[in-house]
Amino acid sequence: MDKKNKKTVIIGATPNPARFAFKAADMFNDYEVPFVPVGIKQGEVFGESIRDIRQKPEVDDVHTVTMYIGPRHQDEWIDYIISLKPERIIFNPGTENYEFYKKAESAGIEPVEACTLVMLSTGQF
Repeated sequence: MDKKNKKTVIIGATPNPARFAFKAADMFNDYEVPFVPVGIKQGEVFGESIRDIRQKPEVDDVHTVTMYIGPRHQDEWIDYIISLKPERIIFNPGTENYEFYKKAESAGIEPVEACTLVMLSTGQF
């Protein structure tokens, strides 16, 4: 599948350039992967407004969700993330959550423990 067809939701999006979620948005922008930033921070990343996760925004045709929030902040969003019906959820380093993996797998979603930045730069995305 072409990267242009892999719409990705960034959970934990931020306009802070020091954060990995921002770096991921930068790479998605460079690689022309469509992305939807979702988080509690307000602002914009590469022309995309960050959608407020507290409002559980609807996003259609999601291929991938990439996680940038740690396990202790994930519980209240698990059902929302699963409702996006992605094909996979990438758990970046520090976001690993075994209970979330089980719920995702039960919903037919593949949990992937990996670094989105490495996946993109090595052609594994």
